[in-house]
Amino acid sequence: MFNQRGGAKMKRLMAMLYMVAVVLFATQAFSADKEAITKNVDEVVAAINGGKGAASFAPDAYTPYAFIMEAEGKLIVHPTLAGKDLKVEGMPIYEAIKAATPQGGWVKYVWKEKEKNTYIKRTNNNLIVGSGY
Repeated sequence: MFNQRGGAKMKRLMAMLYMVAVVLFATQAFSADKEAITKNVDEVVAAINGGKGAASFAPDAYTPYAFIMEAEGKLIVHPTLAGKDLKVEGMPIYEAIKAATPQGGWVKYVWKEKEKNTYIKRTNNNLIVGSGY
């Protein structure tokens, strides 16, 4: 049986172990999400590079959604902004993603007071494909 001091130490230890477990689980979940997002964007880019038309992709075909944008900022595929200019609708996002390369990469930006992480990749015909959280 624990005395009061030993019981308090045990409770603190259990609380710390719980927090470590939560952090490890969250890290693994984010890692899995990043892998899935990267795979989805890479698939869309490969399909477009293979001849599939960008406009033929459904905005909700992937979770989270993938968007397709012309290099100048016009969104071709997006759940709510298709046909709109991202330079007008969300300049901070446009500034972050316009640097997409054919190799792909992650960018961070703030949108509506939340930090966003987006994987972006450029197609052979200079479209930008992205997805994130």
